[in-house]
Amino acid sequence: MDSQFSTADEAFRGEVRSFLNENLSEELREAGRKKTSIWQENNSAMAWQKLLFDKGWAAPEWPAEYGGTDWSLTQRYIFSQECARAETPGISPMGLKMCGPMLIGYGTEEQKNYYLPRILSGEHIWCQGYSEPGAGSDLASLKTFAGSDGDDYIVNGTKIWTSFAQHSNMMFALVRTSTEGKVQQGISFLLIDMATPGIKIEPIINLEGSHELNQVFFDDVRVPKANRVGKENDGWSVAKYLLEFERFSISSIELRRLINRTRRLANETVTTGNSLSSDPAFLKKLAQLEINALAMETSEQRVLANLSAGNRPGSVSSVLNAISAETLQKADELAIEVAAYYGLPYQPVALEVGGPSPIGSAITLPLMPSYMNNRMRTIAGGSAEVQRNIVAKAILEL
Repeated sequence: MDSQFSTADEAFRGEVRSFLNENLSEELREAGRKKTSIWQENNSAMAWQKLLFDKGWAAPEWPAEYGGTDWSLTQRYIFSQECARAETPGISPMGLKMCGPMLIGYGTEEQKNYYLPRILSGEHIWCQGYSEPGAGSDLASLKTFAGSDGDDYIVNGTKIWTSFAQHSNMMFALVRTSTEGKVQQGISFLLIDMATPGIKIEPIINLEGSHELNQVFFDDVRVPKANRVGKENDGWSVAKYLLEFERFSISSIELRRLINRTRRLANETVTTGNSLSSDPAFLKKLAQLEINALAMETSEQRVLANLSAGNRPGSVSSVLNAISAETLQKADELAIEVAAYYGLPYQPVALEVGGPSPIGSAITLPLMPSYMNNRMRTIAGGSAEVQRNIVAKAILEL
């Protein structure tokens, strides 16, 4: 037994492991093994969320009064470890990891009572309406406008790089409600029903061939003012709060999953009569990734401790966002080095759950799509350069 875990912790690990063994179908395990993005294929993600919801485990980070688990920091970490070990599918982070915590912090009681249960159950599937063609890292330059009309706003404009909008029935969005003063001061935060007339979704196909991203157009879309979170023209404060949760995730678990996958593949790969896993050059690169994973785990535990105490993630979430993105990209690069030419075949059908056997090892199948998809990690949620600016300002108290 690992010395950092108590007998009670190990008993909890046993409970989690038993639940996964009994409830995680082979189809869901296969979906987890074939995951190539931050985003899981929608059907598998929602099926996995339903299992967790039925168990009461859908939102470990939420307070118990809103449907959270009331787990300790250690229990949350153990749960993440066991899910990685079992290769569970991912869950869409937009509702459970982002919109939910934002509503707990900024929503009215009516908004909490209506939206939080539907986020937990998966009835509401959320997407994010932030970036625009002329407003990405410089998000405050957004132009999508919400004009006042009685008890409603009339929204016109467009959002881009909207992940899984094609599967979503709700969007949280930043819109401009005033053109006076500083650009940040004229922004409001809205919750938009994606079935509202005037919304059009156009697909954007990723580099590796998947449909994950979209551009969303708004043409005289009517949104009730009751769907505004926070005060009018103060949506920037809400967005900054939410971004702290977007930028924080337990990436070390994903990194260790990729490290273990690469190690298994190296064990299968023979060069000059020996397993690649005994090659000094390979072991040096793998050891550096292991060191980075340990450093990330320590920082993640600090953030989890802050969250457990009822505090916000803070600027350390930006540190982790930048470091984890760059480290995961390096891990992808090493995995592709090991896969060599077996990483080259384009096999979208084999990546489907229940798809045919791939060319080469099943371990190599998701590596190249994952490598290409993860190129965007140093941009998503704010570019690595933006994250470093946030950290510098926090240190210098600017």
